[in-house]
Amino acid sequence: MTQVEIGRGKSGRRAYALDEIGIVPSRRTRDPEEVSISWQIDAYRFDSPLVASPMDSVVSPQTAIEIGRLGGLGVLDLEGLWTRYEDPAPLLEEVATLDTAAATARLQEIYTAPIKDELIGRRIEEIRAAGVTTAVRLSPQRTVQHHKAVIDAGVDIFVIRGTTVSAEHVSGRAEPLNLKQFIYELDVPVIVGGCATYTAALHLMRTGAAGVLVGFGGGASHTTRNVLGVVVPMATAISDVAAARRDYMDESGGRYVHVVADGGMGGSGDIAKAIACGADAVMVGSPLARATEAPGRGFHWGSEAHHPELPRGKRVEFGTIGTLREILHGPSSLADGSMNLLGALRRTMATAGYSDLKEFQRVEVVVAPPQR
Repeated sequence: MTQVEIGRGKSGRRAYALDEIGIVPSRRTRDPEEVSISWQIDAYRFDSPLVASPMDSVVSPQTAIEIGRLGGLGVLDLEGLWTRYEDPAPLLEEVATLDTAAATARLQEIYTAPIKDELIGRRIEEIRAAGVTTAVRLSPQRTVQHHKAVIDAGVDIFVIRGTTVSAEHVSGRAEPLNLKQFIYELDVPVIVGGCATYTAALHLMRTGAAGVLVGFGGGASHTTRNVLGVVVPMATAISDVAAARRDYMDESGGRYVHVVADGGMGGSGDIAKAIACGADAVMVGSPLARATEAPGRGFHWGSEAHHPELPRGKRVEFGTIGTLREILHGPSSLADGSMNLLGALRRTMATAGYSDLKEFQRVEVVVAPPQR
């Protein structure tokens, strides 16, 4: 891998964002209606590889149900408003009316309410009762405290998601979560992340996780790059983690760990390019925050936005453009890649000549400077 000299004492790899690469069609094309975009992790099969990000502005119990019925997977944030308040609707309405300058301070205040185990169980049961696959998220810091309530409620897929998650967290203040032991003792598939490097991903795969999240999440609403200076462009991060998946298969005798690209995908073209780089599925937030059913009412924020000591995100306004069904399956009334996300993925695969997602991961890509 080519190293670029930054200065006499430091060099680094050139890394690429999704908007810096392009997909190259092959010698054949296909009918979009004959392309399969189905995805399966463990025993759970989905009509599409789209996972809704666990953010209060995107996923409520009701939208998780609707996304499940539309063929995707909605992940409910168990550290969000739905497990802190019996009825968060008035607070969601308030957040949508806050002045920009006051938004972060008020979010910090709202999210100081304690998480209640009884609400965790109630929200999971609400989603399960609708007959869709139930997925929830906790951070590594809260997993030990609340995981029993999650398992007792009968969750299908457990997501352990943070800005950066490692298999070797070091702390002198508290006993860190032992991911390998924790995942081994669970009877449900676990998706864990984020990570952005080959080595970090390989270590997470060795914990027994069914899937690994690539990226730092948040996308359009996070400010991690500005606050911490931490960033790895997504095209490079996905490709590196996909290489770790390949090598872990050899190491483990064939065990396949799913790679889920998390964050930084604002439109349908980004989703296609993430899969072309090696992702099995994508976790998106901002495209779904524009749905009329989204609990954020056209505003979007993640858990980073209300950190009590060092916020690394912000509330952003997107407005609404259509229903969840229109955003996922169309028809689209816009030409910017923000609607009919899954129809666009089918057409990209058909144009490039591939019939399913695993085949499409082998498509040729080129470096293509983004259009301004």
